[in-house]
Amino acid sequence: MLRVASWGSVFYLITTDILGPTSAPYAIAQLGYVPGALLYFLFGIAAAYCGCLLWKQYLYLDSIKYPLRNYGDIVGRIYGQYTRYFIDFFQSVQLFCNVAVIILGNGQGLSQIAKGKGCYTILIFVWAIAGAIVGQIRSLAKFGFLANAAIWMNVFVIVATMACVSVSLPNYVAAAGTGHIVEGPVITHVVISGAGDQFQSQLNACMNIVYSYGGALVFIEFMAEMKRPWDFWKGMACAQLFIFTVYLIFAMVVYHYQGQFVINPANQGISTYSWQTTTNVVNLVSALIAAGLYGNVGIKCFYTSVFQRFFNWPALTSKFGRIIWTVFVCVYWAIAFVFAAAIPNFSSLVSLIGAVCILQFSYTFPFIMQFGFDIQVGALTGDGEYDPVNKITHRVDSWKDWSRWARGYKQKWFANTCHLILFFASAATAALGIYSSSMSLKKAFADGTTTSFTCKSPIA
Repeated sequence: MLRVASWGSVFYLITTDILGPTSAPYAIAQLGYVPGALLYFLFGIAAAYCGCLLWKQYLYLDSIKYPLRNYGDIVGRIYGQYTRYFIDFFQSVQLFCNVAVIILGNGQGLSQIAKGKGCYTILIFVWAIAGAIVGQIRSLAKFGFLANAAIWMNVFVIVATMACVSVSLPNYVAAAGTGHIVEGPVITHVVISGAGDQFQSQLNACMNIVYSYGGALVFIEFMAEMKRPWDFWKGMACAQLFIFTVYLIFAMVVYHYQGQFVINPANQGISTYSWQTTTNVVNLVSALIAAGLYGNVGIKCFYTSVFQRFFNWPALTSKFGRIIWTVFVCVYWAIAFVFAAAIPNFSSLVSLIGAVCILQFSYTFPFIMQFGFDIQVGALTGDGEYDPVNKITHRVDSWKDWSRWARGYKQKWFANTCHLILFFASAATAALGIYSSSMSLKKAFADGTTTSFTCKSPIA
């Protein structure tokens, strides 16, 4: 009765992401036309493949008696309960960070609308209150309609931004405030050298691209609420194709007209105040819907994995659960506000979260999960038949015996080797991203471009 979402709803929910399109021009501006396009393509192919791995694992492991509700459930089924606890906590952290980044981006937009008037931190707090109100929606199915509307809001912002930057000058004030870029002619590059400090900027750009494909975190939640989970691939395929095509075209056009003056988020680089305000208003609403979705899943994940599992608290669908939900939503958004106001550097914060969390759930974890899944399935091929009387399978060796796992590895040795290599490659990329974004934040605080709980807006 709770499975009411269709694959169309999944498409809307995945593409509700507000940070991907608005960060795309910034990524291209740091990498150049050719490397940027290639990386968008490669990250997109890898994200689609990892999404298929999660879909395959879900179909194999889900059941009526032992249902899979979130990312941690699959990891726990493959690697045990202790690993699951870590993943549940990690997932809650990422969703929380997503909410904080959206609050920060909305605060920037509102400060532009107000032309820099009013305290910047207070403007960020306004969106924390708005998010707490939207967050009272408990069912993902009810977010389907809002997510549908958010898609077309995003498309409007993308089209309006491309049209405006093609007929107006860059926003020199915002470029100077966020990146110390002095006014001058627009310069674009086919390939940008990664020498010196530019290497860190390019790594940050890669992490912003990762943000575009960050929906894998909640794929399991979507499948758990679908009428036909097998149809998930349709929604995911359409979403990944939409993200790659629309985001990349948008990024190329904006970079062509604004070059080194590209702002993150991109629509805030419009210099015409009327259109800047229009896109900001639409973006604020769309981002609030996305933040509500992330907060919804994040609170559910944290509540079920901690309070229900260890303290036997009631289900959120109960009468008392409604009260608990209201309190949790308010506390959740209040903490997200504190996090956003403490690190008010949009590009570097997006990069840091992309490296620490999103890259893991979209790329690193699916590879190692499939590796463990295939080895365990392969190891079963040497066991005896299932005994329905005693309800056991007569194993030929113990799980402590390395020969068992060697046998499992050999069953799909090529795929297992590839998945293990890709796991280490993803982990190394994450480490580089964490280093570069941390150094960027350190530099931003040191040179005064970023100040915690500041009243001065960096872009207005």
